[in-house]
Amino acid sequence: MSSTRLRLAVIVGSVREGRFGPTVADWFAAEARSHAGFDVDVIDLADHELPVVLTAEPSPRTAEVLAGLTPRLEQADAFAIVTPEYNHSYPAALKSLIDWHYTQWQAKPVGFVSYGGLSGGLRAAEALRPVMSELHAVTVRDAVSFHTAWEQFDELGAPKDPAGPAGAAKVLLDQLQWWADALHRARARRPYGS
Repeated sequence: MSSTRLRLAVIVGSVREGRFGPTVADWFAAEARSHAGFDVDVIDLADHELPVVLTAEPSPRTAEVLAGLTPRLEQADAFAIVTPEYNHSYPAALKSLIDWHYTQWQAKPVGFVSYGGLSGGLRAAEALRPVMSELHAVTVRDAVSFHTAWEQFDELGAPKDPAGPAGAAKVLLDQLQWWADALHRARARRPYGS
């Protein structure tokens, strides 16, 4: 494994009022920070409002949002997308983020941390896999999933039964680290698509 510190962007995909995403994302970001080899950047989409209408020439407000957001995606070596499941899929804000960017995802690994009701958000994560593949990203196999998530965390935002989630997070982070290291070195040797 390379000694280079890898940059992991943890993306909070929900902007819904009363959302549970920050609880899950804060927990996962703490797990990632304690995992050797990652510098963690939490990107909360509630702080970066992008329009769902894509334009060739963004408005000044959208250009300002992109100027603060795009470099963070560009600098990331890996992504962990924290997503709820809305109507058997992922939130519109997350799709907007993805669609406003293209090259920033290329030849980088993406992992999923999902949450929801009985399905644990897994349908949202599975819906994201072909989207990320189309963008030339590599999705890792394992994921972290919280079924009836609001019942799984205590009032301080920690899992009530930490062993299972911590184990799942370690597997996901190990996979992200392996792929991020391999793809970082490959991009350094030859830019993707060249």
